[in-house]
Amino acid sequence: MYPNMGYCFWQNFLHHKDTPTWRSLKDTKRRCRTLRKGRAAMPNEQIEIEDLLAAVKAGRKPRDHGPYKVQVGDHDLQFTHVVVDDPTPTGRQIIEGAGYRKAEEHLVFQVLRNGELEELRLEETTDLRPGQVERFLVFRSAESYRFDIDGKRLEWGHKVITGRVLKKLAGVEPAKFAVWQVIPGKDDILVGDTDLISLADAGLEHFFTGVSQTTEGGAA
Repeated sequence: MYPNMGYCFWQNFLHHKDTPTWRSLKDTKRRCRTLRKGRAAMPNEQIEIEDLLAAVKAGRKPRDHGPYKVQVGDHDLQFTHVVVDDPTPTGRQIIEGAGYRKAEEHLVFQVLRNGELEELRLEETTDLRPGQVERFLVFRSAESYRFDIDGKRLEWGHKVITGRVLKKLAGVEPAKFAVWQVIPGKDDILVGDTDLISLADAGLEHFFTGVSQTTEGGAA
């Protein structure tokens, strides 16, 4: 007549064990319905997602459990949001979480808090909890390329790079700064925002930034 009455009757007894009298059967049935409703509502509770970049920018460590909202970008530094449950995801998890197929054909880099790029191998894990990782970059490439900008050594997953991306990686405002490529024995070359510079040539490419005297950089 009353489903789960044994369970609910016992719960009612425990709840009122300090009471000398017994509740009526009607009251027990009412409590039974309340308990069932409470149990049914639990799976629908919303879990707050921790914004990884927002936490780092605010100068605090992310919480020690997921889910986390992380930003994953491409070679143009166009970013999308990906939700990661694991506080120590692998490179493969980042690649697949961003919707890329065949993880083996991609490279993933961590954008660290100090602006450096660090490759994350497919089965290698990274810890999001210390707050040292801001974002990730994923490239469809089998090899990485190194270059130097403003004295900082970086690694890139694409064989070409634009002037605008170089400025962003250097941490300067594209509208106010210009970037030059160092050519040994020759004059430095001004690199426009949309100019494509090859990183696949022999030797390490060097770049530097400076305040622009024109509006060539365009809006940020």
